[in-house]
Amino acid sequence: MPDIAIIDYGVGNLRSVEKAFAAAGYEALVSEDQTILRQAKGLVLPGVGAFAACMKALSDRGFDELVRERVAQGTPLLGVCVGMQMLFEESDEFGKTAGLGLLGGRVRRFSDDLVVPAVGWNQIRQRGGHPLLSEIEDGAFFYFVHSYYCEPVDGTIVFGETDYGTTYASVVAQGDLCGVQFHPEKSQTAGQKLLSNFARRVRFNVWGD
Repeated sequence: MPDIAIIDYGVGNLRSVEKAFAAAGYEALVSEDQTILRQAKGLVLPGVGAFAACMKALSDRGFDELVRERVAQGTPLLGVCVGMQMLFEESDEFGKTAGLGLLGGRVRRFSDDLVVPAVGWNQIRQRGGHPLLSEIEDGAFFYFVHSYYCEPVDGTIVFGETDYGTTYASVVAQGDLCGVQFHPEKSQTAGQKLLSNFARRVRFNVWGD
């Protein structure tokens, strides 16, 4: 079985994430099997669409508790796009919706003065040099598609920032729990390097090269 399992809860670009890991030189398995998800050395939580719909799909399968348990055990987890947003306490999307509560903070909508969703390439300004971003140039471009952004309570968990009308957290990490607002699977060389950094942490218990 591959070291990394991509949580299949009916939402997200599952196969494209799987293929992106393969392109980075690591095998990952898309799975909805709880046994596999509990045995994997690392997990990826993808997400596309509305926060509330993603949380409902996750909880309907019991994967919300599974994620909390695995993170509490120290299992490396990477949240992608809405998968990152769900790591926080709540979202303002379509009223208040509770998230997984693994990170303190909430998810807010971009200003009405901006074009939303924000779609396309934007830069990551690194803060603190987290090894998830090892050997990725400061200011590198990644591909985004989102209308909401994360507002952490604790600024020390923010390791990447992006500007779109406001400066917001685009990379967060606390221990082996990581989240990225962009889509690494669509972000070419920089995205592959980020996935490689995460995969090395899972397989070899080291960050980066």
